[in-house]
Amino acid sequence: MDYGESSYRRFLSGDKEGLADVMKMYRDGLVLYLSSLVCNIDLAEELMEETFVKLYVSKPKFKGKSSFKTWLYSIARFTAVDYLRKHSNVSHSSLDNVDSVAGSENLEVNIIKSEEKRILHRAIRKLKPEYEQALYLTYFEDFSNRETASIMKKTEKQVRDILYHARKTLKAELIKEGFVYEKL
Repeated sequence: MDYGESSYRRFLSGDKEGLADVMKMYRDGLVLYLSSLVCNIDLAEELMEETFVKLYVSKPKFKGKSSFKTWLYSIARFTAVDYLRKHSNVSHSSLDNVDSVAGSENLEVNIIKSEEKRILHRAIRKLKPEYEQALYLTYFEDFSNRETASIMKKTEKQVRDILYHARKTLKAELIKEGFVYEKL
């Protein structure tokens, strides 16, 4: 499965729906990732839109040196870095607004899971930005250490070290709040 590559190639060939498909597939994940970089969900949404505008206007070629998703997230990262260079006053916003209670099958279980996610996101937001990015890319977006290293412009060893310290710090933060997340 190419996870958006064929849709993007369709767009490059003139099919505007190809880019719409890529946007549908990646917009939410990009917003959350960009939020980990800029600490502001509204700004992250703007940067996600700017990332897709870059694809629409510049039509950069995907060369296949990484997965399509890694390539797209790298473009988003560069977009955020460029923004941060130009604007030094970035405000913080909570990710609590992003989570919502899913379905009504078992409302109690969904509410508990939703609260656990909020606690986890709050604890992650307290970490160093580098730790937050690495955890998000690895555990929420399922990027490999190699892909995470490529996006963050680090070596794989650096990413492994960052993840080790990030998990350790996150676990301590969660314990401090009286919560232990089982997947750590």
